[in-house]
Amino acid sequence: MRNESRTVIFLKNKRNEKSKNHGRAAHTRRQRGYQWEDTIVKRFNSAENWNAFRLGSPSTALPDVLAVNTLESSIFTVEAKSGTSMSLPVPADQIERCLKWIKIFDIYKKRKVILAFKFLSKKRIGLGTYESRELREFYKIWDESIQITNCSCNYEGKVFAQINGHRKEIDLEDCKMPFKTKFRPNA
Repeated sequence: MRNESRTVIFLKNKRNEKSKNHGRAAHTRRQRGYQWEDTIVKRFNSAENWNAFRLGSPSTALPDVLAVNTLESSIFTVEAKSGTSMSLPVPADQIERCLKWIKIFDIYKKRKVILAFKFLSKKRIGLGTYESRELREFYKIWDESIQITNCSCNYEGKVFAQINGHRKEIDLEDCKMPFKTKFRPNA
């Protein structure tokens, strides 16, 4: 009986340890996201005539960043993704909410949904294991003529849509940002 109770305690401790690791990983991912959004806001705000701000947490059904230039009659909603993997996904509902926002502000002549991808300078190759690589950023303009779908951008800057369970490359225009970037145009 005594050995059984030790086994139960050991298994409970193992479960708690795994739970803590998952919680820590989720926290790290959220922090990366917030930092990337904050960087985008700071870059827009450092550009002449631009004002930008984060719109809140992911649960509020708002874009990550809203950027406005009233002199040029421009408004951008930005969905920001960053990470250490080789591909960064964007769910369809996040693209849809960005489109709704730019359609509301029809007073602006230039309205764009920007998908901002940041591939960090370390690539995850296993649990807690990374290797160095070049930091890359891509800024893609969502094409409103394309059916809204889940999509992802790979480390090379190519964007793929998930349509009926199949992966199909879609050609999204690179956005020339009004600030200095670590931009890597497609080869």
